[in-house]
Amino acid sequence: MNKPANLPPMTRAEQETETEANRLIQQIEAALAAVIMRGADEGDSLTTAADRIERQARDLADALRELAHERKSIP
Repeated sequence: MNKPANLPPMTRAEQETETEANRLIQQIEAALAAVIMRGADEGDSLTTAADRIERQARDLADALRELAHERKSIP
């Protein structure tokens, strides 16, 4: 992602949130690929994709909450 040069470096919470968001995007893309593929193990791969997206969405939500808390504590 391109960031303007005049912005301060990202905080740890911002970096973590960006990382978790990118991981969720990767899981969604993998799920889309599983939808396109049609094979004998389709049900298992779709269930696995759903589980991974669910866990990753929770991780992203936790990172966003941490970032919100960080930003609220900035004077």
